Amino acid sequence: MPYQEKRKLGRGVAMVGAGMSKFGVRNGLSNRELFVEAFEDMKASVDKGIDTKDIEALWVGNCGTEIWESQLVVAVLCAQWIGMTGKPATKVEAACASGSAAVRQGIMGIASGMYDVVLAGGVEKMTTLPTNDTTTALASGTDISYEASGGFTFPGLYAAMANAYMNEYGTKIEDFRKVGIKNHDNGALNPNAHFSASITDIMGKQIAKCKERGQSVPNWADELEFLDDPVFNPVIAWPMRLYDCSPVTDGAACVLLVAEEIAKDFTDNPIYIIGSGQACDEALHGRDTLISVPAAKIAAQQAYEMAGVGPQDVKMAEVHDCFTVAEVMAVADLGFFRPGEEAARAAGEGKTARDGIKPINTSGGLKSKGHPVGASGAAQLVEIFRQMRGEAGGRQVPNRDIDLALTHNVGAHGTTAVVQIYERR
Repeated sequence: MPYQEKRKLGRGVAMVGAGMSKFGVRNGLSNRELFVEAFEDMKASVDKGIDTKDIEALWVGNCGTEIWESQLVVAVLCAQWIGMTGKPATKVEAACASGSAAVRQGIMGIASGMYDVVLAGGVEKMTTLPTNDTTTALASGTDISYEASGGFTFPGLYAAMANAYMNEYGTKIEDFRKVGIKNHDNGALNPNAHFSASITDIMGKQIAKCKERGQSVPNWADELEFLDDPVFNPVIAWPMRLYDCSPVTDGAACVLLVAEEIAKDFTDNPIYIIGSGQACDEALHGRDTLISVPAAKIAAQQAYEMAGVGPQDVKMAEVHDCFTVAEVMAVADLGFFRPGEEAARAAGEGKTARDGIKPINTSGGLKSKGHPVGASGAAQLVEIFRQMRGEAGGRQVPNRDIDLALTHNVGAHGTTAVVQIYERR
């Protein structure tokens, strides 16, 4: 039996609070101010209250404060602003998986017995630079020597994956578009989302703008026709168009983790973390495949084995959809649907809708909720916390007992992956 199959948490870990800032373009706010906003939201979610002095350690996922704010020590500054000066505060960087990696450090801090109460999350302030400079900054998450130096940005890398997927399985461009439509439908119900608007809503706004400017009014038959319009949905890197790509976003999220034996001191409805896996891989140019994220498969297997469950047991999931093709690959890598036609058509067939057989990205996902890269993984946990406790409002999964859920967070183009499994008892 492979060694990793023997891995179990040495001590039970529970999530008793979760909060996030509003995601979007947050002009005038710094990383630390965004984190304070998420922290206050988290505190409000702890049913029996939390005294900040009882939190023993902090981990903050973050990719690039040194680029976007010319600022290091972001975890220390966040600790200072939430009243945790004197406690250990550590920044965790794993590209777009930084938030989940930070949470995983918190899990290990509890499971090891070193701490009883910890805070973990992530933050990113990305809109301080022009888009071209931000694209260059994000490209630092590629292999600079072999990918960025050859002109690849992340849209280009994921476009390569999308083209490979289409070539291998005959996947249609419309299959990717339907992932975006589904996630925007969910994001429209999320007041914290960067884009709290469906594709239909966006079409209506574009029509209104054309009328206001005295321009010719488009006459799209449906969302797919709008998404095929090169004027309103231009190609970024074929076949990925603008609405296949997650936005540049500011935001923060955090969760309060405690030892299982004291969880009921904070809430009568804790969410238990029962499986956690993490893996890394080569950069895309060195991999054997472009149609999967091998690190995600390894991390998922670790998490399933630790939890003693399988993909068929998971009731809902938040997965990494930085581009629409990423969700298609994710639902296959996690074992929810077979690679190829089944995974690609799952969104269009309603299987991953809120009322589908496997709800995926009820928050709106990175595509609609937004993708502040250091915070995205932690924000996934916030959605899981609210859905499992029946507190997700208008986007609550209907007629389903969500007693087992999963998060899947990918760093860069699959060089890191973190998968975690949650249980409500």
